[in-house]
Amino acid sequence: MASGTIRYWAAAKAAAGTAEEAYEASTLAGALEAARSRHVDRPDFARVLERCSFLVNGEQVGSRDHGTVPLPEGGTVEVLPPFAGGAR
Repeated sequence: MASGTIRYWAAAKAAAGTAEEAYEASTLAGALEAARSRHVDRPDFARVLERCSFLVNGEQVGSRDHGTVPLPEGGTVEVLPPFAGGAR
């Protein structure tokens, strides 16, 4: 298991109620599931995450299965919602 930082941008930041938080997970899927659990009291959060793109240490995740995307120790996950239209 690795630890690092999740950074939220734009609508994701508003939905999470924070700009960043720590992760402790082996994969992107694990980090996102833990984040959903932490923000269960913020119903928009899970909905916004469904529309986001992700970068892990600056590399685009794209359409890869999040369970196959490893997270490095001290890494950074960027959570990027659609910017043009915002989250709906």
